[in-house]
Amino acid sequence: MLRAERLATVSSSSPLAGLVVAGGYSRRFGTTDKAVARLAGTPMIRLAVDRLWSVVDELVVNCRAEQVPTIRAALEGVEPCRFAVDPVPDRGPVAGIRTGLESVDHAYTAVVACDTPFLDPSLLERLAGLAGGVDGAIVRCAAGHVQPMGAVYRTEAMRRACIDALIHGEPSVVSAIGSLDLETVDEDELDRTALRTFESIDTPRALEAVTIEP
Repeated sequence: MLRAERLATVSSSSPLAGLVVAGGYSRRFGTTDKAVARLAGTPMIRLAVDRLWSVVDELVVNCRAEQVPTIRAALEGVEPCRFAVDPVPDRGPVAGIRTGLESVDHAYTAVVACDTPFLDPSLLERLAGLAGGVDGAIVRCAAGHVQPMGAVYRTEAMRRACIDALIHGEPSVVSAIGSLDLETVDEDELDRTALRTFESIDTPRALEAVTIEP
């Protein structure tokens, strides 16, 4: 997609940033960094970014310092792309999101994980449309819990929520967003394509078993 065509999908009054969280040690993946593990020959983070990049005009990748060279190589040709390096490695996704959002310029940010190569750009656009005027928009599952990744947040509100969570020792993103004013989309409103946004591939076995659908 040409840059002009891509930017046409983003509201000129509310441009959207994208933050990819990739700083974990991928312990369940063994010695391989799952961000650059290949699915059908392409690094997973590249698959996620190619989809994300169609609906954002600012991209930030949060990772550890030693990951930068391999992730930069995986994202060759994706410009502009900034890296937000964790000052203290592997403190969890809340710390990673906080670090990433500190490098974001736009008012709203789509926050995704590096191991979600099937994220649906149309869902992120829908969430971005709902997020205006509140602190964000997320998907609520049938069981009642929410999907804190694959969501859109007001950048400053989410950054502050992450800081508060870290101060109080709350390790999960779900805990961090508890104080935010969020719009929700029920899972049963989504089709199969949208639901694959939340299909994370976090083990070698999952990578072997995954299927790529049109």
